[in-house]
Parts: sequence; C-alpha cells; structure tokens
Amino acid sequence: MSTVRPVVAKHVEYVREHHGDRVVDPFEWMRDKDDPEVIAHLEDENAYAEAMTSHLEPLRARIFDEIRSRTQEADLSVPAAYRGWWYYSRTFDDKQYAAQCRVRMVAGRGRPQLEPGVTPEGEQVLLDGNVEAQGHEFFSLGAFEVSCDGRRIAYAVDVEGDERFALRVKDIETGEVIDESVTQTGYGAVWSLDGQHLFYTRLDESWRPHQVWRHEVGTAALDDVLVFDEPDERFWMGIGSSRDDAWVVIQVGSKLTSEVLLLDAGAPLGIPRVVAPRRDGVEYDVEPAGDRLLIVHNANHPDFELAQAPLDARSHDQWSPFAEAVAGERLVDVEAFASHVVVSLRRDGLTTVRVIRRDPSSESGFGPAHDLAFEEPLYSVATGNNPEYESSALQIVFESMVTPKTISDFDLVTGQLTVLKTQPVLGGYDPADYEQHREWATTADGTRVPISLVHRRDVTADSSAPGLIYGYGAYEICTDPYFSVARLSLLDRGFVYAIAHVRGGGEMGRQWYDTGKMEHKTNSFTDFISCADHLVSCGWVAPDRLVAEGGSAGGLLMGVVANLAPGRFRAIHAAVPFVDALTTILDPSLPLTVPEWEEWGDPLHNADVYGYMKSYTPYENITAVDYPAILATTSLNDTRVYFVEPAKWVARLRETVTSDPVQRPILFKIEMVAGHGGKSGRYDAWKQYAWELAFLMEQVGVT
Repeated sequence: MSTVRPVVAKHVEYVREHHGDRVVDPFEWMRDKDDPEVIAHLEDENAYAEAMTSHLEPLRARIFDEIRSRTQEADLSVPAAYRGWWYYSRTFDDKQYAAQCRVRMVAGRGRPQLEPGVTPEGEQVLLDGNVEAQGHEFFSLGAFEVSCDGRRIAYAVDVEGDERFALRVKDIETGEVIDESVTQTGYGAVWSLDGQHLFYTRLDESWRPHQVWRHEVGTAALDDVLVFDEPDERFWMGIGSSRDDAWVVIQVGSKLTSEVLLLDAGAPLGIPRVVAPRRDGVEYDVEPAGDRLLIVHNANHPDFELAQAPLDARSHDQWSPFAEAVAGERLVDVEAFASHVVVSLRRDGLTTVRVIRRDPSSESGFGPAHDLAFEEPLYSVATGNNPEYESSALQIVFESMVTPKTISDFDLVTGQLTVLKTQPVLGGYDPADYEQHREWATTADGTRVPISLVHRRDVTADSSAPGLIYGYGAYEICTDPYFSVARLSLLDRGFVYAIAHVRGGGEMGRQWYDTGKMEHKTNSFTDFISCADHLVSCGWVAPDRLVAEGGSAGGLLMGVVANLAPGRFRAIHAAVPFVDALTTILDPSLPLTVPEWEEWGDPLHNADVYGYMKSYTPYENITAVDYPAILATTSLNDTRVYFVEPAKWVARLRETVTSDPVQRPILFKIEMVAGHGGKSGRYDAWKQYAWELAFLMEQVGVT
C-alpha cells in the first residue's frame, strides 16, 4: 500500500474576483464532466482509493454480509386502504428494488394478513422496479400515482441520478405503457378526477422546478398547457393532491416565504386560485379539510400556529385561529381526514403526534386534542401511509435508536394503539443489548446542544471506546433518532454512535434553525466540535478514536470542522460534500445559488456576506497541519452538490496538509452513474456503506 502514490491534480489558473478580492483557483478546470481529461482524473481517483483500501475487502465483505443476514430480503409493507384496494410494496430475495402491488378489498374483511415471500391470491403487480431498472446502473422513482378510478398509474423514472424524470402512464389491466411523451420533469405528478389529465412540474436550466404543466393522456407533450409559472428564482415549487382527491395543490416557496394555489381536480381545465398572496417572511401550508381549509403558518408566531379558512379563501384576512400556539412547541404539519385532524409537532427536541377528533356537537366542530405518548427517552414518531380520507384508524410509525421501525394503527374511537408490523431484524437481535440516551454539550456561548447516543449495554464510559459522531445542521432539517440495521455492524464492534443536533437544524424549534444560518452559520460548526469534545470529556469515546460523518450540507460541516479542529477527529467521511460553498453561491446559474441566498446569504452582491462565507468555507481555509484521514464520496450526476466540489477539495487537501498520506490518507471515491443519494439498488447501497464503514473502522483500529 505504501508504494501507491496519491493522484496529483494539475494546475490551471482560474481567477475569481469579487468585492476587490482576487482569488486564484488552480482546480476549477475539473468542473466540466464532459471533458475526457476530467473523467480520466476521476477514474484515477477511484483507482487510487481502491488501491489504498484493497486490503479492507475482507472487512467490507463481512460488513455487507452482516447487513444482508440481518435483513429480511423478501418482505412487504403494511397494506394501506384506498378506493377499494389494499396497496403495498414487496421486496424479493436477491433483487435490488421493490415492486408496487395491490389486492382488492373484500367486503366484511379487514386488512389482509399477507406473508413475506408468499404471493397473495389476486395480487396485481402495478410496477416492478427490477423490471424498470433492467439495463440501467441507476433507477429511481420520482412519482407513483394511481388514477382515482384505479385503472391507470402515472410514474416517473430517472436512470441517470440527475433528478430529471421521464413520465409514463400504464394501463393496469393490460400492463401496456400508453403514454411516455413527457420527459424532463421534476418530482411528483397529480391526476385529475376524471383520469384524463396529469399535472407535473418542469425544471429550468438550474434544475429549479419553476412551472406546472397539464398533460392530456394520449396526446403529444407539445400540446401540453402551462398552468403556472414562477419567474422569481428564489422560489421552488411542488405539486400534490388533497387526501379527498378534490384538489390539486401547488406549493411555491423560498426559504422564507411561501404561497399555495388550489385547483379543482374535477375541473382540470380551470385556473388555480391563490389561497393567500405571498408576504415576505410568511410561510404557510394548506390542508383541505372537507368543509374548510386548515393552514399551518408563522404570520404571528415563529414556531407556527394552526388557522382555518373557508374553502374559497383568497386572502390571509380570511384566516381565523384553529389552535393557539403553545410555548415550547414547534408546529410542523397538519393532515385532515373525514373524522379527525392530525397535527405533527416538536417538543423538547422530539417529535409528537396530536389527534383531534371531529365533534359535530361542539361549537368548533372538533373535540379535545390527544397527544400520543411513548415511554422511550429517545424516539421518532410520525404518521404513516394514510391515503384514505374516510378512515377510523390512523397509521403511526414509531422507531428509536434501539427499537426497529414499528407500524401501528391508532383507533380513533377507542384510542387503542395496535402494532401491525415491526421491522424484522434477523439473527437474534435483542433491543435489551443496547442502550440509548440523551446527552447535552455546552458551547462557548452557553447553549446546550442535544446529542442522541446509542451503544451496546456492555460499553461503558471508560474512555476507551471508538465512536462515530454524525451531523447535518441546515435547512431546519431534523436528524431524529432512528433505527438502522447497518449501524449494528458498528455497535457490535464496540462503537458509540452519536447524532449531534447542532443549530441550523430544527430539532429545538425555529430559533434553533435561525441561529445556525446566514450570519450565524458558524454556530453549526462550533456546536459540532462542542459535541465531539463532550463525548471525549465524559469518557464515552477515546480521544484518539473518534470519527465523524456528514453529507451534503453535513459535508460542509465535515469540511469546516476538519479545518477548525483537525486534532479532534481520527477520520472524517464527507458524503456529497458542499465544501466549495463560496464558489457555488457566487454563481447564479447553479441549482444551489439564488434560492440558497436566504439560507447562506448573498455573497455576490454583499461584501460582508462574501467575507463571512470565505472565513469558513472548507476549500478556502485548508492549512498546513496534520489532518484526520479523509474520505470524500460523491456521484458524477449529482445536481445538488456538483462532483467538482469534493474533487477540488481533495486536490487542495493533498497538496497542503502535512498528514502522513499512508497513515492518514485522503481518498476520493466517485460513483460514475448515480446522483445525490448515491447508488440506488439496496445491495449496491449496502456495498457502498460497507466500503465507507471499513475505511472508518480501520482508522480507529477496528478491523
């Protein structure tokens, strides 16, 4: 291994000049993925990474086998009722992808007791991902929607990883694809009530969903009609349908402002109506609830509140309070059903589900609220697959760092919670062998940052254990406690696994997000280092055996903490890392730019923002000291964080840091046919994860 030489990138002078600051970037030439020299460089990087880690192949194989042996490969989801059918997905032994299936409901019988590996009588396979993926290295579904009459499905396919989808319509009875004229769409598709029209989004040159179009099934895409256009480059859009199928919902939003339009799904040729014109700084979501609209908004309260409005509302002046904001609660979402309303919220850093029954005898039309309660100290709870508007039960999904994902029905009449399915973990898994708890790190400014911790019960805080700390910290995204079969390969080797819930996420409410973005972004980074220090100072992890991991915006986090505290971490895995953030946010033609100015600031037009971002962006701040071992992973077709960012970062790391290139290598691994989420097939994803884990394990002496 010691004779293998690192890849050396050539220098080509490229000058970036803004606000009087002249920067020479020698590696910007790597941006063009159509350049054969760039492809050759990336292939050299893959060859070097493999050569440096080939001795880990037995360990990688063991980790892969462990994941596979614990996974029930032939499995199925809990069937969900919708318009006379039970819908579910199935996986199969030795196959990468799931199949979407259904069986007809039988009068007088409840949910069918389907068995893994057994084909139920009368099953219809609507779409088999393994068939669709044949001949492709990558496969992803961007939409899967059954028409209201149950006769057709619309589905969208991406076989490159670039998140541009081809829309197809299949006749379920014949299995024939009857329409494939629409290409280059975004996520999602919505049927009109008559099943003759589809609504979909189109992307502009910077991959921003900016238009909604209407397509008549069986006609040419050239005849499609533009329904809505959003010219403001800060705003993205998505489409969906109300649970009662009555409305097509168009959601338009920037990081700070949103607007919702409704279109009668029974009148698909009509014009969408704005529920309330956008107001800068006001975010709102709309849930049609039969006789009214329910609206989650922050017009008066930073942690949002719940309002109601008439079905035909066109202004925020028509909103009236439905439920008052409660101090310490962050209202997240509302879902409406014929007999009840479900509110998703956060409290004390954890998720909560609140059920409110409709009560015609009360003045408001609703009864008292009921919060579902759980006994574990750490967990995640959310509503599951509930497509039926007329339902007397609510599907709930619960999991923790020790409890596998558990699907239950909450009976809205009796209040009883009935377990329907618990994620199988083969090989004798016993939750009692593991322990999870909440730790709190204190930062220099006095902020207490929550940490979710899990380890084997026989691991104690004696300062000898290896540890992995994960972080993200952006976009108000919450990394809630979750169960992972793959993580058991770490825990059973004595690792302590920690999630640092740093500012910039939304775990502790909107202020947690606000104090970790824009001019407060560096709080995310110092929070993470404080969490790492806490694990070491409390004895949970040996000071020389801590590794870190994060992806995308979490990859930015990894790059910054490598610069700020290189001695704290033995190794770092940065996945699809946003490590050349300043270069990207200066270029309005890229997907992560104009809409992102409300997250990071606008360095193109504001010299102060430029200076602040330059002070922390990883690529700009590498220093000539010993660094942790670095593994950067990405995909060639990633449209969210371009591959060039980690490519440049790795090149500059190699020529700057003083680390021993054998003991602390800097590696770059790129998937040549994949997107932001990496490989798409489950076996390929397990192999990729095993590759990454083996690298980190070796760095802390666990081989």
